[in-house]
Amino acid sequence: MTRRMGYEGVVVTAPVTIPYVRYSTHSAHWWLGRALAELIQSAGLAKHDVDGMCVSSFTLAPDTAVGLVQHLGMTPRWLDHIPTGGASGVMGLRRAARAVQSGDADIVACIAGDTNHVDSFRHTVSQFSRFAQDGVYPYGAGGPNASFALLTRHYMNQTGATREDFGKLCVAQRDNALKNPNALMKKPLSLQQYMDSRLITDPIHLFDCVMPCAGADGFLVMREEQARELGLPFVCILSTIERHNAWPEDPIQIRGGWTMDRDAFYSHAGVTPDDVDFLQAYDDYPVINVMQIEDLGFCAKGEGPEFIRQHTFTVDGSFPFNTNGGQLSVGQAGAAGGYLGMVEALRQLTDTAGACQVQNANVGLVSGFGMINYDRGICTAAALLARSDA
Repeated sequence: MTRRMGYEGVVVTAPVTIPYVRYSTHSAHWWLGRALAELIQSAGLAKHDVDGMCVSSFTLAPDTAVGLVQHLGMTPRWLDHIPTGGASGVMGLRRAARAVQSGDADIVACIAGDTNHVDSFRHTVSQFSRFAQDGVYPYGAGGPNASFALLTRHYMNQTGATREDFGKLCVAQRDNALKNPNALMKKPLSLQQYMDSRLITDPIHLFDCVMPCAGADGFLVMREEQARELGLPFVCILSTIERHNAWPEDPIQIRGGWTMDRDAFYSHAGVTPDDVDFLQAYDDYPVINVMQIEDLGFCAKGEGPEFIRQHTFTVDGSFPFNTNGGQLSVGQAGAAGGYLGMVEALRQLTDTAGACQVQNANVGLVSGFGMINYDRGICTAAALLARSDA
């Protein structure tokens, strides 16, 4: 049995978002630099106080994290580059927390961001993975839509889920996004509009797909006493998990790596799914939302459709979900999509979420899912977080 060590004395603080835009002529370096500058300024630090860096970006290439720190004029003693998309926020948190805990760094800046030139998304997806290229390019398809159409249709066939079920999640997220000034989607979305939207790849329609954009997010990891000295509100880490290439024997993915570590995840935190006040799940397509709700234990496998019908998922309703609107209504700033739920959870648990604030939120769960390789996502991660005075 694997021994699990806690995160006592290490905290997360200073969530920042560099407002997203649909297209940008700036480089990823510019966006990531903006995120770092905002972190330093908001925390009252000097640049040299940050002695650890964790970076996630797709469009930073051909540079990696080490090229970025040279670009930014920094000399960190701990550095990590995590190219795992939607799982990167939780994975960055895990690695940064252990670095601080072991003394390898005192203050770690975790940043993620990407640019979006007019043609950069097409280039990114065309080079995304060899599996995806081999699986769909011979048939004239490219990008993630065909892959997630396969997963969506399979889930519908297995469980009886309907487009209306997926639509309810999308509509609820849009309702939440209207309270978030950083969301790119500014108009209400009705279920009828969702149902009538144009077909992309059957059964996926327009509002099932994230909109690529440019932007950046970040947060700081440090010791609790440092956060107190700086006067920063902070969040405690209860438990984290990550798993890669889970269940490779499944012909088509219907479960993720969360199921392999879920019991230990909650046991280590000393909580159950019933204690969780909100869920921030990686949401590039609605079927992945439902997969995470099931796999993280909020309902049994295959019962996602009924769970959807029983809840509102809005900030002020039952089972608050992707309270800032998620990627489906905020936008997907490349690898920053893996940070979107994390920075929102930090805001929720420090009462700084503004109009998106969930009342009496004490425990939050952030779930990550990344790197689609034709018929499955191969990176999964999750974190349970709590307010410092809970």
